[in-house]
Amino acid sequence: MSSQTPTPGPTESRPTWIRWPDGRPRVGFGGDYTPEQWPREVWKEDVHLMREAGVNLVNVAIFGWSLIEPADGVFDFSTFDEVLDLLHGADIAVDLATATASPPAWLVTAHPEIRPVGPAGEVLGFGGRQSWCPSSPLYREYSVRLTEKIAEHYADHPVLALWHVSNELGCHNARCFCDISAAHFRTWLQDRYGDVNTLNDAWGTQFWSQLYTSFEQVQPPRLAPTYPNPTQQLDFARFSSDALRDQLVAEADVLRRVSPEVPVTTNFMVMGETRNMDYAAWAADVDLVSNDHYLLEGAAEPQLELAFSADLTRGVASGRPWMVMEQSTSAVNWGHVNRPKKAGELRRNSLSQVARGADAISYFQWRQSRAGAEKYHSAMVPHAGAESRVFREVSALGADLAALEPVLGSTVTSDVALLFDWDSWWSSELDSHPSQDFRYRQVALEWYESFWRRGICVDVVPATTDLAAYRLVVVPALHLVTDAVADAVAAFAEAGGTVLVTYFSGIVDEFDHVRLGGYPGAFRDLLGVRVEEFSPLREGESVTLSDGSTAARWSEDLAVVDAEPVLDYASGSYAGQPALTRRALEHGAAWYVSTALPDATRDAVVDRLVADTDVAPVAVANRGLELVRRTGPRGRFLFAVNHTGGPLTVRTSGRSLLAGTDVGPVVEVAAGDVVVVHEAD
Repeated sequence: MSSQTPTPGPTESRPTWIRWPDGRPRVGFGGDYTPEQWPREVWKEDVHLMREAGVNLVNVAIFGWSLIEPADGVFDFSTFDEVLDLLHGADIAVDLATATASPPAWLVTAHPEIRPVGPAGEVLGFGGRQSWCPSSPLYREYSVRLTEKIAEHYADHPVLALWHVSNELGCHNARCFCDISAAHFRTWLQDRYGDVNTLNDAWGTQFWSQLYTSFEQVQPPRLAPTYPNPTQQLDFARFSSDALRDQLVAEADVLRRVSPEVPVTTNFMVMGETRNMDYAAWAADVDLVSNDHYLLEGAAEPQLELAFSADLTRGVASGRPWMVMEQSTSAVNWGHVNRPKKAGELRRNSLSQVARGADAISYFQWRQSRAGAEKYHSAMVPHAGAESRVFREVSALGADLAALEPVLGSTVTSDVALLFDWDSWWSSELDSHPSQDFRYRQVALEWYESFWRRGICVDVVPATTDLAAYRLVVVPALHLVTDAVADAVAAFAEAGGTVLVTYFSGIVDEFDHVRLGGYPGAFRDLLGVRVEEFSPLREGESVTLSDGSTAARWSEDLAVVDAEPVLDYASGSYAGQPALTRRALEHGAAWYVSTALPDATRDAVVDRLVADTDVAPVAVANRGLELVRRTGPRGRFLFAVNHTGGPLTVRTSGRSLLAGTDVGPVVEVAAGDVVVVHEAD
């Protein structure tokens, strides 16, 4: 296993979107279909209801390994042959899985060594799902063999529109600490560092007498008497993401060899605190990016995090259209208290993701299961059947998506970029840090929120993205930063852009070594400030700022070197010292925020940033409307989503695609409604 997994050739040489069997482009709509859970007499009813709901794409065989290969080397495709023929007859396309997500009982029984192992040495048993070690050569051998058999059997089936590698890679087995993983980790480290002396330098092993004289002495960061080596932990996170990526590539290579004309995807999980997979690195391995998203349990406004995740998914996809592979129609089964979605929420959630670049919408799952761990997870056809609110909403959404066919191929362009980085996420939340309450994604989401509430589109993009097209770049808690990224951010500002950097940014290099000379390290010269100490705040503690507002979580001993104080600390250890600064450059500007600003103060900063950079909202509208504009060969499409309990208005003119009427110059969006306007030129 190598840290230098070969990147496939340019996506231009591969298919880039769903290969519809009849060649007619459409907005994809459907869900995971598991006919193996139901008797045959249900299948015809399923197809009838799918057509009624407007379903045109279903995901099949995701957990089909034990049915397709009931014994070692014995393959039986009869069930899925029948199902695919039935779907083809109904003009419903198939995203066909490699069925490798969960190995069957016979494989785990014959080869128990493929099971994953936790950091304390606990072996995870069979009976859930994903009971396999990402580094296991035996699992790789069996899974690739199954992938090849499925590809060869179905490559020419007329219903095949898309290949689906595994399912939610790393959802439950992202990091394995077994001896096989340890051996592969050592190989990965040899590829990365070349020799053990270079590794010792990178890991700082002179500390705590951790010096290695051979790669054979290196282990994963298993449970230890106290904190494991930080760079060892960071490299193991990178290695573990790469191990899963290698599995993706191994299966995708088989599919492309057998059927190069059929696009390949796998479902990412850009949502919430799912952080173990570096999707920015994985994106080149798929022909189109697809994502699973489930709302945050207990969130007061879950649509905010949904929008952030959708914009990050588009950023990972380099701005190209992407698809929603999974979401829930109503309640999930895995939260602490699983509440159903309110009437209309299903529609708003889905159309918000279409607004942000999704050209296909899918759910887990088509029919709600009678048995198993997910029997209380909602579905398109719930336990109550077709005579239910959920199915009526599903069918109404199908009609909406059909009406949105003109938006296909368009995308979102923004003047604002927010940098997001998995290395920073992993490194900033390691143990033995200034605060164990620090949450990387929380900092990013808070700054995103201020733009979202103003109807200003933001591209949430990997830190290595070319910044030339933007006016304003937000750098929230980019704790780990390479010289190349730091130089690119500085060059953007020096060329006339405006940059805002928050606390705990620029602190360490790619080896998790502190950049000496004072914080914020890599950004110190750009920002014209110097910090000697962090002073994180405990829960319940706060500091007052010079505008009378109250900040929490973090404060810093900040000194101005070549910048203008904008806001000071008015209480606490650093009273009278700056909390927020701005450095004017010849053409651009660089801001630094040394604390977690309260909402109103952060909003005021954003107001000044957008005024200084001439960044404008998508449209003139009442506050409370979620606004996004997609632009493409067929024109401009304004999406307005009303999450409030009252009517709101937006200034635009054109054709309302969902209502089928001409509208403008002021359009009312009813409470809880969505309007999509094909804007007049």
